[in-house]
Amino acid sequence: MNNWFACKVKIEILTDGGMLKPQTDTYLVDALNFTEAETRVLKEVTPFTHGAIDVTDIKRAKFAEMFTDSSESADKWYKVKCKFITIDEKTDKEKETAQNMLVQAGSFHDAVKNFDNGMKGSMMDYKIAAVTETNILDVFPYDAAKEEP
Repeated sequence: MNNWFACKVKIEILTDGGMLKPQTDTYLVDALNFTEAETRVLKEVTPFTHGAIDVTDIKRAKFAEMFTDSSESADKWYKVKCKFITIDEKTDKEKETAQNMLVQAGSFHDAVKNFDNGMKGSMMDYKIAAVTETNILDVFPYDAAKEEP
Protein backbone atom coordinates (compact mmCIF):
# COMPACT_ATOMS: atom_id res chain seq x y z
CA MET A 1 0.00 0.00 0.00
CA ASN A 2 1.30 3.42 -0.92
CA ASN A 3 1.69 6.23 1.58
CA TRP A 4 1.32 9.43 -0.45
CA PHE A 5 2.49 12.92 0.52
CA ALA A 6 1.65 16.11 -1.37
CA CYS A 7 4.75 18.31 -1.27
CA LYS A 8 4.73 22.00 -2.23
CA VAL A 9 8.13 23.06 -3.47
CA LYS A 10 9.19 26.65 -4.14
CA ILE A 11 11.90 26.76 -6.79
CA GLU A 12 13.58 29.29 -9.01
CA ILE A 13 13.40 28.56 -12.72
CA LEU A 14 15.39 30.15 -15.49
CA THR A 15 13.16 32.14 -17.86
CA ASP A 16 13.82 32.59 -21.58
CA GLY A 17 15.21 36.04 -20.79
CA GLY A 18 17.84 34.55 -18.45
CA MET A 19 16.17 35.75 -15.26
CA LEU A 20 15.41 33.59 -12.22
CA LYS A 21 11.68 33.45 -11.47
CA PRO A 22 10.15 31.93 -8.30
CA GLN A 23 7.54 29.23 -8.82
CA THR A 24 5.66 26.93 -6.44
CA ASP A 25 4.72 23.44 -7.67
CA THR A 26 3.02 20.47 -6.03
CA TYR A 27 4.46 16.97 -6.31
CA LEU A 28 3.10 13.67 -5.00
CA VAL A 29 5.67 11.42 -3.33
CA ASP A 30 5.36 7.85 -2.04
CA ALA A 31 7.26 7.76 1.27
CA LEU A 32 7.17 6.24 4.75
CA ASN A 33 7.08 9.55 6.64
CA PHE A 34 7.34 13.32 6.25
CA THR A 35 11.15 13.32 6.48
CA GLU A 36 11.54 10.76 3.71
CA ALA A 37 8.97 12.64 1.58
CA GLU A 38 11.00 15.85 1.88
CA THR A 39 14.26 14.07 1.07
CA ARG A 40 12.80 12.28 -1.94
CA VAL A 41 11.07 15.33 -3.44
CA LEU A 42 14.27 17.38 -3.09
CA LYS A 43 16.25 14.61 -4.79
CA GLU A 44 13.76 14.46 -7.69
CA VAL A 45 13.32 18.21 -8.22
CA THR A 46 16.85 19.56 -7.61
CA PRO A 47 18.23 18.66 -11.09
CA PHE A 48 15.59 20.91 -12.70
CA THR A 49 16.23 24.06 -10.66
CA HIS A 50 18.68 26.91 -11.17
CA GLY A 51 18.63 28.56 -7.78
CA ALA A 52 17.00 28.35 -4.38
CA ILE A 53 14.74 25.42 -3.55
CA ASP A 54 12.49 25.15 -0.52
CA VAL A 55 9.85 22.63 0.56
CA THR A 56 7.11 24.90 1.90
CA ASP A 57 4.42 22.35 2.80
CA ILE A 58 3.92 18.60 3.13
CA LYS A 59 0.52 16.97 3.67
CA ARG A 60 -0.72 13.42 3.62
CA ALA A 61 -2.70 12.61 0.50
CA LYS A 62 -5.17 9.74 0.61
CA PHE A 63 -5.55 7.96 -2.71
CA ALA A 64 -6.78 4.39 -2.75
CA GLU A 65 -5.45 3.72 -6.23
CA MET A 66 -3.66 5.40 -9.12
CA PHE A 67 -4.36 5.01 -12.84
CA THR A 68 -1.53 6.19 -15.10
CA ASP A 69 -1.53 6.96 -18.81
CA SER A 70 1.68 6.79 -20.85
CA SER A 71 0.47 8.95 -23.75
CA GLU A 72 2.20 12.32 -24.25
CA SER A 73 -1.07 14.25 -23.98
CA ALA A 74 -1.70 12.90 -20.46
CA ASP A 75 -0.02 15.77 -18.63
CA LYS A 76 -2.58 16.39 -15.86
CA TRP A 77 -3.67 14.56 -12.74
CA TYR A 78 -7.32 14.27 -11.75
CA LYS A 79 -8.84 13.27 -8.43
CA VAL A 80 -11.80 10.97 -8.97
CA LYS A 81 -14.15 10.50 -6.02
CA CYS A 82 -15.65 7.07 -6.50
CA LYS A 83 -18.45 5.57 -4.46
CA PHE A 84 -18.48 1.79 -4.19
CA ILE A 85 -21.95 0.34 -3.75
CA THR A 86 -22.47 -2.65 -1.46
CA ILE A 87 -25.53 -4.26 0.08
CA ASP A 88 -25.70 -4.44 3.87
CA GLU A 89 -26.61 -8.08 4.60
CA LYS A 90 -28.42 -7.28 7.84
CA THR A 91 -30.68 -4.50 6.56
CA ASP A 92 -30.71 -5.27 2.80
CA LYS A 93 -29.97 -1.60 2.11
CA GLU A 94 -27.43 -0.16 -0.29
CA LYS A 95 -24.34 1.32 1.31
CA GLU A 96 -21.91 3.66 -0.43
CA THR A 97 -18.25 3.86 0.51
CA ALA A 98 -16.28 6.80 -0.94
CA GLN A 99 -12.67 6.45 -2.12
CA ASN A 100 -10.39 8.94 -3.85
CA MET A 101 -8.46 7.75 -6.90
CA LEU A 102 -5.76 9.58 -8.84
CA VAL A 103 -6.02 9.45 -12.64
CA GLN A 104 -3.51 10.72 -15.19
CA ALA A 105 -5.10 12.13 -18.34
CA GLY A 106 -4.99 14.97 -20.84
CA SER A 107 -8.58 16.14 -20.33
CA PHE A 108 -11.62 15.69 -18.12
CA HIS A 109 -13.20 13.22 -20.56
CA ASP A 110 -9.97 11.22 -20.83
CA ALA A 111 -9.81 11.06 -17.02
CA VAL A 112 -13.29 9.52 -16.85
CA LYS A 113 -12.40 7.10 -19.67
CA ASN A 114 -9.07 6.11 -18.05
CA PHE A 115 -10.80 5.58 -14.72
CA ASP A 116 -13.51 3.39 -16.26
CA ASN A 117 -10.86 1.39 -18.15
CA GLY A 118 -8.90 0.90 -14.93
CA MET A 119 -12.02 -0.33 -13.13
CA LYS A 120 -13.01 -2.85 -15.86
CA GLY A 121 -11.79 -5.87 -13.91
CA SER A 122 -13.48 -4.83 -10.69
CA MET A 123 -16.33 -6.91 -9.29
CA MET A 124 -17.62 -3.93 -7.27
CA ASP A 125 -20.43 -1.71 -8.44
CA TYR A 126 -19.40 1.94 -8.36
CA LYS A 127 -20.40 5.40 -9.44
CA ILE A 128 -18.31 8.49 -10.03
CA ALA A 129 -19.27 11.23 -7.58
CA ALA A 130 -16.76 13.90 -8.68
CA VAL A 131 -13.81 14.51 -10.98
CA THR A 132 -11.49 17.43 -10.26
CA GLU A 133 -8.26 18.53 -11.83
CA THR A 134 -5.46 18.71 -9.26
CA ASN A 135 -2.45 21.03 -9.15
CA ILE A 136 -0.08 18.03 -8.94
CA LEU A 137 2.74 18.52 -11.43
CA ASP A 138 4.33 15.08 -11.13
CA VAL A 139 4.11 11.85 -9.14
CA PHE A 140 7.09 9.98 -7.71
CA PRO A 141 6.17 6.42 -6.67
CA TYR A 142 8.66 4.43 -4.62
CA ASP A 143 11.09 2.45 -6.78
CA ALA A 144 13.46 0.17 -4.86
CA ALA A 145 15.79 -0.08 -7.86
CA LYS A 146 16.35 3.70 -7.90
CA GLU A 147 17.01 4.03 -4.19
CA GLU A 148 20.59 3.83 -2.95
CA PRO A 149 21.47 1.26 -0.25
